[in-house]
Amino acid sequence: MIGFSLRLAVAGGREAITRLVVIAAAVAIGVAMLATTVAGVNAVTAQTARYEWLTPPDTGGPLLWEARNDYYHGEGLGRIDVAVTGPGAPVPPGLARLPGPGEYFVSPAMQRLLRTAPADQFGDRFPGHEVGLIGHAALPAPDSLAIVVGHRPDELAKAPDVRKVSAFNSTTSIGLSAAGFDLVLAVVAAGLLFPILMLIGTATRLSAARREERFAAMRLIGATPRQITLIATVEAAVSATVGTAVGFALFYALRSTFARIPFTGRRFFTSDLSLGFLGAAAVAIGIPVAAALVARLALRRVNISPLGVTRRVTPKPPGAWRLIPVAIGLAELAYFIPVERRPHTSLGQVAAFLPGCLITMAGLVIAGPWLTMVASRVLARRAGRPAALIAARRLADNPKAAFRAVSGLILALFVASVAVGIITTIVDHRGAPTTGGAATNVRQVEPPPGPIPAGLSSIPGVQKVVTVFQAPEPRPAISGGSLPGWTPDGLVRCADIAGRPDFGRCEPGAQVAAVFDNLVGPTDKVKDIVWPTAEIDPDQLGALQPYSLVVGTDGSADAIERARTVLITAYPNSDLLPGTEAEWDADFARTLTGWKQLANVIIVSSMVLAGCSLAVSVVGGLTDRKRPFSMLRLTGVQLGALRRVVALETAVPLLSAAVVAVAVGFFTAHLFLLAQMHYSLRPPGPSYLLIVAAGLLVSLGIVASTFPLLRRVTGPETARNE
Repeated sequence: MIGFSLRLAVAGGREAITRLVVIAAAVAIGVAMLATTVAGVNAVTAQTARYEWLTPPDTGGPLLWEARNDYYHGEGLGRIDVAVTGPGAPVPPGLARLPGPGEYFVSPAMQRLLRTAPADQFGDRFPGHEVGLIGHAALPAPDSLAIVVGHRPDELAKAPDVRKVSAFNSTTSIGLSAAGFDLVLAVVAAGLLFPILMLIGTATRLSAARREERFAAMRLIGATPRQITLIATVEAAVSATVGTAVGFALFYALRSTFARIPFTGRRFFTSDLSLGFLGAAAVAIGIPVAAALVARLALRRVNISPLGVTRRVTPKPPGAWRLIPVAIGLAELAYFIPVERRPHTSLGQVAAFLPGCLITMAGLVIAGPWLTMVASRVLARRAGRPAALIAARRLADNPKAAFRAVSGLILALFVASVAVGIITTIVDHRGAPTTGGAATNVRQVEPPPGPIPAGLSSIPGVQKVVTVFQAPEPRPAISGGSLPGWTPDGLVRCADIAGRPDFGRCEPGAQVAAVFDNLVGPTDKVKDIVWPTAEIDPDQLGALQPYSLVVGTDGSADAIERARTVLITAYPNSDLLPGTEAEWDADFARTLTGWKQLANVIIVSSMVLAGCSLAVSVVGGLTDRKRPFSMLRLTGVQLGALRRVVALETAVPLLSAAVVAVAVGFFTAHLFLLAQMHYSLRPPGPSYLLIVAAGLLVSLGIVASTFPLLRRVTGPETARNE
């Protein structure tokens, strides 16, 4: 029977071969993207795991360890200072040995930077000489900037945040415990899995109506339901198996290209973008099995009543109950808005929010036929031309099949709305990261800075050097200012910040102001800040503990880097290395950029998958309906009218459901933001409108591209009986 099924799969001539090729191609695209998704999740896990060694536990071991962030031209780099105090000191991953005093190991990207950057702007920060490279096992990304510097124990023991390490954390246990990985997994699963399954399901149903007729005829001449099911399953499994093999070949051919895309803000090592045995097995087995199940489910009407299929009984119209799953999904998200109901762990949050999103997505697919039926009735009432009446009648006859053609795009619009709504709101509430910055700051310097480093003020571009002092206890009374509810714990002479709007300003007549250690307030409009007046004699400030040193520059990169190098050299034991506000904001910006990259990947991928699904659905629909369309042409219906019928059959369910999908997507994002961050949704910018408009225009373009096929498949010869 299997051999007969294989022969029958290709017995239909060019049409059968074309169908198998189209199914295999669609499955190949889905498999390649699904494999990339699984491999991307594994790559994020591996990348996250290689950050683990930077924060070893303080266990009183023989290795002194201090990890800090440094910057060069706005690019962050990791600096690790180490010193050995006794035997048995552990060696971090990626290093052949521990560096001794005056030695350091560097990453390949760091080595290139040290060789090209001016020494007085960068290299002078690191005492000693290079003795080797940090290996692949310790680097999160190929372009990671990292350095491990060796010191004497008495030097590093003075550092305020030094740890005593006896072992490094294992990187094999990070997996699902990493919050970032959990979020990536949740977003990718919800954003890409549904469109991929929709594409594969659509492809396997290609020419479903004509195949149902043939299978029904076979049932009428004595074939059993089991035999029909086996024939359809073998046919679907063969094309799905071929498509799966091609999809794996595409994935491995393009893997190095995918690795260069900074999905998380950093590139991946190609070896990290791997499926693993379980992932490869799940994709290789799951896709053909899913295709076979879809083919089997498509034959329900044939197995139940072959005469019903042959006579084309109109299915029962969908009911309004199909809206219930959407309501359940939204209600599940709304349940966690109160703080006491929200889980505190990352796994708990994924378990709380992901089901609601998935139920809502499934609910949109379930509710789509009912929305299509409602839209068809509206179209019928407002129709003024035959094409609109025919389209409305066909939509009302089988709204489920009509919606199936556009369901992938509806899900893509939902995913785009959720992703863009969340990212836009976070950026709007937290403030878009600044790109400028005229101050290089150092905080909590130990020992106290004492005199300002020699030569700092003479650096070209350095305009002012200000010392911020720690307020004594009891703190002096403060009054006035533009920061109600805030109590800064630093003090500065008003004369020192005069003429620098980026440092804020004092009230008229004030001599000492209460300020924050970095001379930046809780707003991005620093020049509008009026610092509170502190009731203390300016002459007493010299006897107080210095809090921080703020260097005002002209904003040029050379001035900032030279000043930073002087400060690091003068105060090597500061627990926070000098940085500009723009650079500290950039750390948050890079995080947002990573999520934006991920959101863009999901949006684009969903649109591509949805476009492929739509193309397959439209072509398959024309193939299934070529006889009735041919009969219409024989009765005098113009080809232009048939084109309008095809366009309306796609545009009406697409546009009506798109409005609902976008609205539900924004509401889903609003509920998530309220529950997770207590933010209210902020409307997205023009870029989102462009994405939606482009997606809809491409969809309509796909429909229009099938019009030449309509002429070929509706000729008079097609109207014959089979």
